[in-house]
Amino acid sequence: MLKQRIITALLLAPLALLVILWVPHPVTMAVLALLVLAGAWEWAAFVGWAAWPRRLLYVAAMAAGMGALWWIGPAADSLVLGVALLWWVLALAWVIVRPDWQHRGVAAVAGFLVLIPAWLALVRLHADAPRWLLLLLLMVAAADVGAYFAGRRFGRRKLAPQVSPGKTWEGVYGGLAAALALAALGVFWFGLAPLPLLAACTAAALASVVGDLTESLFKRHVGLKDSGSLLPGHGGVLDRVDSVTAAAPVFLLSLQRLGLLS
Repeated sequence: MLKQRIITALLLAPLALLVILWVPHPVTMAVLALLVLAGAWEWAAFVGWAAWPRRLLYVAAMAAGMGALWWIGPAADSLVLGVALLWWVLALAWVIVRPDWQHRGVAAVAGFLVLIPAWLALVRLHADAPRWLLLLLLMVAAADVGAYFAGRRFGRRKLAPQVSPGKTWEGVYGGLAAALALAALGVFWFGLAPLPLLAACTAAALASVVGDLTESLFKRHVGLKDSGSLLPGHGGVLDRVDSVTAAAPVFLLSLQRLGLLS
């Protein structure tokens, strides 16, 4: 499994760099939209929709939501990102307090609260400077790798056993350390004061844990191990971007509030 994950990641890395750094912004925006729509197709399974007509309708509704945001423009950003932040606070409470509770209608709405703000945040980060988007993705990847190895080597205390039995607090600490090490490189890359950027990166790294746990919660409710099988060794699109869906809006909001981004 680890070998497959590494091979898939190595194959996707050049494509990701191309999309982030070397193509026009509208192309990047479209690619990100396609990823979100693929995620919407997988999310429909969390609602209990296996038949393709319902899944396709869900994807179409997600596309309409993104289209509406594109048409409205930045005027809607504060509202969308604020709602997303509220959702992630509620999702954390859900994971902690009542991880056994489930509702199909809530799962359907949650997909919009997860995927559309994530797309908006990724697009806005790239529009300001592609390296912001690259920094976020590298940081989340570092957190994922750090959590994996720290959890395997030192993991003792379970983080959320009813949601994701394999995750441990030691893994969280290892992931956070790896993310901050990557963020420290970002300080030199951007030439910014270290404390504000490290604060934004810390918030994003912690949010990424909530994103990961939330997807695990929905998968557990419907008895899925992976959200899909598109990416060998990783599962589906959501399995690869679950952490990013929470980290992206939190990172964008943190950068804005700390005066690092307009």
